[in-house]
Amino acid sequence: MLFTAVLFDLDGTLTDPKLGITRCIQYAVSELGYKPPEADELHWCIGPPLKDSFSQLLKTLDDTAIEQAILLYRRRFATIGLFENSLYPQIPEILKAIRFAGYKTFVATSKPYIYTMRIIEYFGLSLLFDGVYGSELDGSRSIKGDLIYHILLTEKLLPSTVVMVGDNFVKLC
Repeated sequence: MLFTAVLFDLDGTLTDPKLGITRCIQYAVSELGYKPPEADELHWCIGPPLKDSFSQLLKTLDDTAIEQAILLYRRRFATIGLFENSLYPQIPEILKAIRFAGYKTFVATSKPYIYTMRIIEYFGLSLLFDGVYGSELDGSRSIKGDLIYHILLTEKLLPSTVVMVGDNFVKLC
C-alpha cells in the first residue's frame, strides 16, 4: 500500500530547539538549588517527555520535585525559550514539495500542543500542515505511541499508509 500521510516530529526534525530547551532546563535546575549541567551535556533531554528528563537530572522519582521543575521550565519556555529555536534550512520548501506530491502532512510531537502551535505559527508553517498534534500540559499524549494512535483515530488514517519522520523509536499501543 502507498503512503498517504507523513507525520513530522518537531524538535530536532523541523526545528533546532537546543538553545531554548537547554537554557530552560538550566534555569529550572538552578532555581531548585542545583548546579545546572552545561548545555552540551543536555542533548539527551531534547525529545523525551520533561518528566523523564527531570527525574534523571534531579535523580529523583518524587513527583512533587519533578512537577516543580517542569513548572519552572515552562515559566521560562512559555515566554522566551520557545523562540530560542531555529528552523532547519529548506524545511518550508521540503514541506511544500511533499504536499505538492499529494501527501497529507501532520506535526506529531511530545511537546505540549499550546507551545507547538506557537512555534509553527512563529515560523509561518501553519498552512503546510493538515494538522498539528502535541501533548497536553497534564502529560497526556506525551508518549509518542499514544499521540500517534490519537492522530490515526482523529484523522481516520490507516497505520500502513502513514510514515513518521524524526523519531528514533516509537512503540504503538
